[in-house]
Amino acid sequence: MVLEYPFVTEKATMMLENESKLQFIVRNSASKQDIKRELEKVFGKEVTQVRTMMTMKGRKKAIVSFADEKAAEEILSRLGIM
Repeated sequence: MVLEYPFVTEKATMMLENESKLQFIVRNSASKQDIKRELEKVFGKEVTQVRTMMTMKGRKKAIVSFADEKAAEEILSRLGIM
């Protein structure tokens, strides 16, 4: 599994509310296509953009945009976070 866990911070919450984007910590070896494929398979929502970056702790973080504006909130509610 490429996804490890959702990354929920104050900044991530602001991105969710303003831009409908979610952040996930993923495996360091994961490609953008791997992340997109797994998110679409697990949650059944179309992913439009995946941006990745390395955190200061050496973990890979993915910022994900969805085609549906409400998809991000729905996914977090399914996970029991919001």
